[in-house]
Amino acid sequence: MPFALPDALRALLPRRFRDRRPRVAVVRLSGTIGAVSPLRPGLSIGGVAGSLERAFAMPGIKAVAIVINSPGGSPAQSHLIHRRIRALAEEKTLPVVAFVEDVAASGGYMIACAADEIVADPTSIVGSIGVVSAGFGFQGLLEKIGVERRVHTQGEAKSMLDPFRPEDPADVERLKRLQADIQDLFTGLVTSRRPNLSKAENLFTGAVWTGRQALPLGLVDALGDVRATLRARFGDTVDLRLVAEAKGGLLSRLLRRGGAPGGIAEDAMAALEARAAFARFGL
Repeated sequence: MPFALPDALRALLPRRFRDRRPRVAVVRLSGTIGAVSPLRPGLSIGGVAGSLERAFAMPGIKAVAIVINSPGGSPAQSHLIHRRIRALAEEKTLPVVAFVEDVAASGGYMIACAADEIVADPTSIVGSIGVVSAGFGFQGLLEKIGVERRVHTQGEAKSMLDPFRPEDPADVERLKRLQADIQDLFTGLVTSRRPNLSKAENLFTGAVWTGRQALPLGLVDALGDVRATLRARFGDTVDLRLVAEAKGGLLSRLLRRGGAPGGIAEDAMAALEARAAFARFGL
């Protein structure tokens, strides 16, 4: 029979030892994934690893909640974050629940699949299980303004998809092979993590669904929000402990505020790019 410490003695202990409420660590992952700009990075394994480590190391927790609001981005960073969450969950033998806010699409959905359960708002946007590459062609611009571009390479594919040259069918074919390989990994990951996916509809076309539509398709497990769901599961007294994002030192904070030359312009471009990524889903 476990030893019960008398309340009079418990009151003398530090708060973390006398608090009997069930505790859940909460980590927020919000924004585009990958390098948005040198001074305004998006979600990356380097940026979120510390928060994840602190969440899973929190004493006495019953679970870890990952709150996601991301339209996607870098496949590599998405996969690295996914793998780190799974590794920590298995190492600490803790359940993980993902909560989708506005959107968990593409790489954002890949990260959500690291959880044992995915809970979305009925109006959340989920899915976009696919791979996209986009850019611009400026091959006529330099000629118009009287500028000659000079490129010297070793290796015929080194200047692949150069935006200042006409599109090369061989480059496009090479890109499609890269995309197909990443899509194969993405599809396999989702299939292995979401065994109850509906067979009635092809879910790997890059399409998106609302949370309410995604529920019967098996893309999410329930509809709700982090507070109500965890209170229903662990009781009204559940202690939700938000793990704050590491802010870095003074220099890094100044750089993020545009303290370096070009910082303001780069921040503005990064903000526009991030806004465009969310706008793809009507957000």
